[in-house]
Amino acid sequence: MSGGELEGELLAVARRHHIDVCGYYGLASGYLTGKYRSTDDLSKSPRGQAVRKYLEGDGPRALAALEQVAGETGHTLAQVALAWIAAKISAPIASATSVAQVEQLLGAMNLELSDEQVAILDAVSAS
Repeated sequence: MSGGELEGELLAVARRHHIDVCGYYGLASGYLTGKYRSTDDLSKSPRGQAVRKYLEGDGPRALAALEQVAGETGHTLAQVALAWIAAKISAPIASATSVAQVEQLLGAMNLELSDEQVAILDAVSAS
């Protein structure tokens, strides 16, 4: 689950020049919530097909790492994913389709990951 354009040199330049960075699709179209575990799950929402690419490659490893950290913190996968992104950039952007989802996502604001937990998530992101 590579961070793509945000990782590496671009993020380093932004930090060096004290430029705030906001990232969109922070939950990878819902994949990092754990909602999509197999191709059978793709029909759960209109955006399901957008996550097909994450079901292959390192996507399952990323979910496993999120589950590990979620278990350690008592937070949801989505909250851990957003807290991880927030540890790296100024503000993650996530969409929600209900008030309940917004309330659940707000839990990320109260979660500060340890350096070790960030490293676990960075390891699967970089692969």
